[in-house]
Amino acid sequence: MRVDLLDPSAYTPPYDRALAGALAAAGVDVRLLTSAFPYGDVPPVPPGVTYEERFYRGARGPAASRRRALTKLAGHVPAMLRYRREAVRLGLDVLHAQWLALPQFDRFILPPGIPFVITAHDVLPREERFGLGAAQRRVYHQADRVVVHSEHGRGRLIEEVGLTADRVVVIPHGAFTHFADLTPALPPELPAPSGPVAVLPGLMRPYKGLDVLLDAWRSFGDTPPGELWIVGKARMELPDLASLPPGVTIVDRFVSERELAGVLGAADLVVLPYREIDQSGVLYAALGLGRPMLLSDAGGFGEVAAADCADLVPAGDVAALAAGLQRLLGDAERRTVLSDNARAAAASTYSWERVAAAHLDLYRTLI
Repeated sequence: MRVDLLDPSAYTPPYDRALAGALAAAGVDVRLLTSAFPYGDVPPVPPGVTYEERFYRGARGPAASRRRALTKLAGHVPAMLRYRREAVRLGLDVLHAQWLALPQFDRFILPPGIPFVITAHDVLPREERFGLGAAQRRVYHQADRVVVHSEHGRGRLIEEVGLTADRVVVIPHGAFTHFADLTPALPPELPAPSGPVAVLPGLMRPYKGLDVLLDAWRSFGDTPPGELWIVGKARMELPDLASLPPGVTIVDRFVSERELAGVLGAADLVVLPYREIDQSGVLYAALGLGRPMLLSDAGGFGEVAAADCADLVPAGDVAALAAGLQRLLGDAERRTVLSDNARAAAASTYSWERVAAAHLDLYRTLI
């Protein structure tokens, strides 16, 4: 079976590589077609995967700069047209897009006659720009199947996008276990902990509930139940550092995979107070390392917490989040239970072997 995994802008390199590697281990002839990731290190390409950085080779300028965005835009359609011609010539069995960078154009360029699958990592764009949301809906309707990581996401695709139930396939996100193989390194900006540590890692965006978390922590006054580390590049305005409550440290930059492994490994509790989400790569990194978690009951988070590897609080509820932090940071026994269950879930329900097997079942129905 010949399958192409497509992620032109390299939005999710860890996921792309993990899925490609699991498919290759299952005997699939798999290619991962993407671009160079400009923000830091990524996992190595797994054995058996044909890997090509064929998009945006001529991109110029620093990561996230306007110049780089414009040069990527200029090269996108020609690269997709070249891919279309090649895919038709090779006679692929399945084209599986993880992301389409410009669905407004890409939906007209997809190679004809090849079963087309797309994964709805974000069910709909969080920012409606230049018709992006409408184009994404059209791509979903164009696809032979849409993969989504939770029953919550499946419901949105049916209710909000209008897909029929038979076109939507729920396949869980796999747990990132590769962090356990890295040599961890804590970011030098972080202090030596003097008590239990709660961590919110990942890119900081408004929907991730940073303000809710800081308000919950602020409610502890001068005697917080531990320390709070917020680690990741901000894609939003951060509060004035002088106004942070006691015990809070913010590291506002992209961190390496080794640093993320160090942060998660040092965390007594991973807290994700998101207002909305389907699923989160950070959650699956924590799951793969067996870290106890406190999650908001948003999106598909409750489906992961059902394995008793996380406690849940209502999304946006400052008092409930504060109570959850106080309880878990003070209860090592409960954290151990959550940690053991996280490891068990990572090795079973959320293993990449199971994820690959579910994808193979899907591909076979389309060929």
